[in-house]
This record gives sequence, C-alpha cells and structure tokens, in this order.
Amino acid sequence: MDGDSGLDRREFIAATVALGAAVASAVPAASAEGTMARAVIDGLEVNYMIRGSGPPLLMLAPGGFDATMERWNLSGVWKGMRVLDTLSEHFTLIAYDRRESGTSGGRVERLSWSLFADQAKALLDHLKVDNAYVLGGCMGCSVALAFAAGYPKTARALILHWPVGGYRWKINGGDRFARHVRFAREHKLDGIIKRAHEGKSFWQDPEAGPWASVIVHDQAFAEGFAAQDIERYIGLVAASGRTLFDRDTAPGAEPEEIMGMAMPALIMGGADPAHATSAAYYLRELMPKAELWPLLPPHQTSDNVRERIVEFHRMVG
Repeated sequence: MDGDSGLDRREFIAATVALGAAVASAVPAASAEGTMARAVIDGLEVNYMIRGSGPPLLMLAPGGFDATMERWNLSGVWKGMRVLDTLSEHFTLIAYDRRESGTSGGRVERLSWSLFADQAKALLDHLKVDNAYVLGGCMGCSVALAFAAGYPKTARALILHWPVGGYRWKINGGDRFARHVRFAREHKLDGIIKRAHEGKSFWQDPEAGPWASVIVHDQAFAEGFAAQDIERYIGLVAASGRTLFDRDTAPGAEPEEIMGMAMPALIMGGADPAHATSAAYYLRELMPKAELWPLLPPHQTSDNVRERIVEFHRMVG
C-alpha cells in the first residue's frame, strides 16, 4: 500500500478495525489498576493499556523510536510524576506501544507522522472512543500534530510536552537513518537481524534500524524481513528519514494545517538540542487556541507539570 492515498489507507484501516471488532471480545472496562490488552489493527498487533476514569486521554509516548508505555515511567519529569498513576485520577488513560516499538508489531514501509497518527486513530476506533484529549511527549508531539491535522473532530484538546524540533534535531534524526542505510549496504539484511538481536533499539543503536524491536520479538516478521529485496528496503529507509526529519522546526503537520487547528492546546516547551525552545514558540505562533506555558526546564518539575495538565483539563472541561 506504499502508493495508496491517505484516504485509501484510512478506509483500509477502518475496515480492518471493523473486522477486528466483529470477531474480538469486548474491550475490558478501565480501572484504577489498569487493563493490559492486545489488538490487531491494520494487520499489526498493538500492545495497549486502559487505566483510570474520566474523559479519554490518548497518550503518545516520548522516547523517539522507543515509544513504549514504559517510557512514561522512565523519561524526564514523567518518571518523577508517576504519570500512569496520577493522571489516571483525572482521565481514562489510553497508552500503547507505538508500532515498531516495544512489543507492538511493525511493517516495512515508508514511515511518516500521518502513518503513526492513523494507528492512534484506529486504536480509538477499536475502543469505540469518539474523541479524546491527546497528550504527546517529545516525538509524540509530532504524532499528536499529525493526529489533529488528520482527525480534528477526534482531538478534543492537545497537550504538547517538549515538542521535538530545531536544526540539531533535524540533523541528528536524519543522521540516524543515514547511518542505518550505510550499515544495510555493508552488512545486508542478515547483518541487520544480527545487530537487532544485540538488544538495543533504533534510537539507542541506529545501525539496528527502525524495525529492530519487531525483528527480535516476532520470528515471522524476521523471516519476512530477511527475504525482502535489499535495494527496496534501503530506499524505504532513506525515504522515511527524509519524511520524518524534513524541517528545522516542529514536524508532524504543515504550517497551514496547524493554523487550522481549532481545538484548545497547551504547549510546554523544552530547552535542549532535541527539543528546541523555538519549536514550542513556532507552534504557539501558528495555533489559534494555544497557550504556551512560560516555564522552561529546569523550572518544570513533575509536580508543576502534572498540576498544569490538570488545570488545563479543568479549563477545557
């Protein structure tokens, strides 16, 4: 489906979700302890969790290509906040391992922000959630922007913490894909599989490639990976890098799309080479109903970030 239009892909995903819903048991109700589950969406397994009560909060994980539920307990202010515990008092949390991350599935194709957003929307469809708050952390902010651009009626409000962006982010991200292309040319597909089994993700070890985690936990995928055409694979990797890291500011949606986002938004900027403060100001400049929180690291803490998110929820209602 690499050449299909976005509409065709979305129609395909919707049909897949409907088929899965017809044959799957009902989604378990959320609880304070949380419910772990798996679903097949667009032909890929998704590992997800539902926890808490209140309006749905779709959680788009930080961690680059380690975008797993676990990252909410390991990254930055989220670690000290115990976000899966504390925010579950105010929201029904919907957290998941993004495709190509953790134990969720993957498929070798050109990766894009809209592709990741389509998966998030399909998960909400599977859970019969019509609209939700959308929380993006780090690279999850770019998925959130693509989600809001593609599914504006589903995004009740956006919470964007440390949006990625800036020249250094663009160069470093593109270099990861370029390094993998060079490794693939030299070591071929068997070499990539061997490297993936060394246990590091793409974000930790660019030579392992974007599909490293899927290679390790899915034998059938690994066999198909080894049998594909190496030149086609290299082309998809190179195209994915250019697609994801195509600008010096916050990626995920075109400026004109961001200017048309009518939902409320809370932006909490970062201040390092991967989360340039300029990316947060860029989003505030374009989004008509966005508030830019004036605090920057190191003045952001687990407590005041949590309190600001809860306050924003109360304001939006």
